[in-house]
Amino acid sequence: MPTRALNPLNSILAEDLRLLLEQRHHNPGAILGRHLDGAQCTVRIRIPGARAAWLLPSKDPMTRWDDTDLFFWKGPTEHLPVHYTYQWEDESGAVQERTDAYTFPLLLSDEALGQFHHGKHLHVWQMLGAHIQTIDGIRGTLFAVWAPNAERVSVVGDFNDWDGRIHPMHNRGYTGVWELFIPEVSEGCLYKFEIRSRPHSTLLVKTDPYGRAFEMRPGTAARVCGSSMYRWRDSDWMSQRDGWQHKPISIYEVHLGSWRRHADGRFLDYRELADELIPYVQQLGFTHIELLPITEHPLDASWGYQTTGFFAPTSRHGDPDGLREFVDRCHQAGIGVYLDWVPGHFPRDGFGLARFDGSALYEHEDWRRGEHREWGTLVFNYARNEVRGFLISSALYWLEEFHIDGLRVDAVASMLYLDYSRGPGEWLPNRHGGNEHLEAVDFLRELNTVTHREAPGSVTIAEESTAWPQVTRPTYVGGLGFSMKWNMGWMHDTLRYMSKDPIYRHYEHQDLTFGLLYAFSENFVLPFSHDEVVHGKGSMWQKMPGDEWQKMANLRLLYTYMLTYPGKKLLFMGSEMAQPWEWRHDESLPWDQQADPRRQGLMRLLGDLNRLYREWPALHGQDFAADGFSWIDCHDAAQSVIAYRRMCGPDEVVVVLNFTPIPRAGYRVGVPRAGWYREVLNSDAEIYGGSNRGNAGGVASDALPWMDHPHSLSVTLPPLGGIILRHTGSAS
Repeated sequence: MPTRALNPLNSILAEDLRLLLEQRHHNPGAILGRHLDGAQCTVRIRIPGARAAWLLPSKDPMTRWDDTDLFFWKGPTEHLPVHYTYQWEDESGAVQERTDAYTFPLLLSDEALGQFHHGKHLHVWQMLGAHIQTIDGIRGTLFAVWAPNAERVSVVGDFNDWDGRIHPMHNRGYTGVWELFIPEVSEGCLYKFEIRSRPHSTLLVKTDPYGRAFEMRPGTAARVCGSSMYRWRDSDWMSQRDGWQHKPISIYEVHLGSWRRHADGRFLDYRELADELIPYVQQLGFTHIELLPITEHPLDASWGYQTTGFFAPTSRHGDPDGLREFVDRCHQAGIGVYLDWVPGHFPRDGFGLARFDGSALYEHEDWRRGEHREWGTLVFNYARNEVRGFLISSALYWLEEFHIDGLRVDAVASMLYLDYSRGPGEWLPNRHGGNEHLEAVDFLRELNTVTHREAPGSVTIAEESTAWPQVTRPTYVGGLGFSMKWNMGWMHDTLRYMSKDPIYRHYEHQDLTFGLLYAFSENFVLPFSHDEVVHGKGSMWQKMPGDEWQKMANLRLLYTYMLTYPGKKLLFMGSEMAQPWEWRHDESLPWDQQADPRRQGLMRLLGDLNRLYREWPALHGQDFAADGFSWIDCHDAAQSVIAYRRMCGPDEVVVVLNFTPIPRAGYRVGVPRAGWYREVLNSDAEIYGGSNRGNAGGVASDALPWMDHPHSLSVTLPPLGGIILRHTGSAS
């Protein structure tokens, strides 16, 4: 047995050897690998569990140092290639072979590392994470991770028996990044990072924050992902998606895991979803699909809102190229795709971002800034350059790599206010003593500036429920820079009103009219989202008062109101078929309910409304402008009727809505022009399941001034129904 006095180890400081063997060394390349000394070289390799080891191709035996798992060889430099392999006999007697990872140079450039450190690298996923490369003709994977407070970081995976002694990484100094190129690690291999925390010597095993694919839950390892070979065919769509402000946007919000499943409960994959979801959305007339978060997440019941893979489509539905194909096929079918994206918080799962290197790295150290106790989650530290870079890179990743058309940013209100859902003593004021989260504001402005610049035609949509000013105004005028914002006030007022028995609605008439006081202060989306059909709130059908006929009539009236009101539209899946119960994330929609003729009628109405909304500029061209809307009458609380005009240039429609079950014949409505007004839609039509009360196709105007208009119409208003009229100029 060799002694400690052997020359190949005399040149190594005893402290370095101790740190290496204790798995604490931050620079393993200083000891391991091939080291030249004139015409001689020394090779040192750590091989846990080896009985004996030798170098190839010469099969020179290596010497074990004392009773450790460190082997060495010394000989002429010319006898050994730069990148050599070695074999060893393990404890079972089997012979294994590996190329030494410590013969390869550092690969990450100082420039890129500096950009990352200063938060200026917009595509960090191209640097950190796992990337297949070929170095000196040898194919392998470059691993890189940010862990500035780690004493040692190792790559562990199914290629090294998850043993942190085999592949410790090189530290890149002040940037806090660790890297290692491991030859022969290929696409599909599973991996994590084993991190020894410097402050507490805690040993952590973490999944890759920049992982681009993960194993199926409950497993949490990242999967080495090769470069995509997918060939996009949506260039026409991508080049024409700008100008969204004046285009129709009617969004079908979808949770892919529960929209439809196989009979045995298995999830549909992305390609199967493309086959089934796209024609369904086309039939209903929606212009966009919005996906509840498909960023990887460990818990189905979180619906994706507790994300652990900010760069990975969930493996529940297949591989990343499957998602690319889904989006591509949507675009080719004329359907845009938005993605719910969650930069406001992240879960505490031990394998994820929480105290990633043993310190509060992605989150704040102080719980008064770093925790959402109500949600049991942690809050990102937006003041940290690397954290902002992580999030902005994530946003660009989805927009660029998957051609996503827009990000709906979750829980923006929780980001803007330091005292959000916090009581006295549970939050820290900003430097001015206020409750505004100034660093989060700066982050959101940077996010919107960067995404709009780097991904032309893409949008960002804020889920923001407060009166924070200028959410959808440009950053250069002091706004947050979002494209659109959910109109939560309109949604709450409308659902509160619609839930009332019609006999009491005249007392709540302001719920229908108040929203127009602020309707054009922001670029609004009108949302009936997943949040309104869970947690005991009842489905949209359950919210409606009355017997079954009245419930369905109320829903038809509600959707007529939404599709003709100023703003873009959003409806959660299942609401189109009057789902009889709340959404259940762990099962399919009740597709058998579509056999009900009343539900078929509701879906037919929604499809017709969406088509009118898409085809007529009056209903979408001025969604964000006051000159696209004009009240005809907003004061008829006694009869619970409202009437208004929607306009865009010469295109104009008249909308009259009756929120009581009383048919109203001879109801007079003022109009600006004389002539024939065709009834282009009646929500009470028989084909929609209604009573067929209406105006026999249209009505001629009278030369009778009414409601400050020079002409008027005498119309029949259906019970719990709405009509849309369009001036045609003649009775033909």
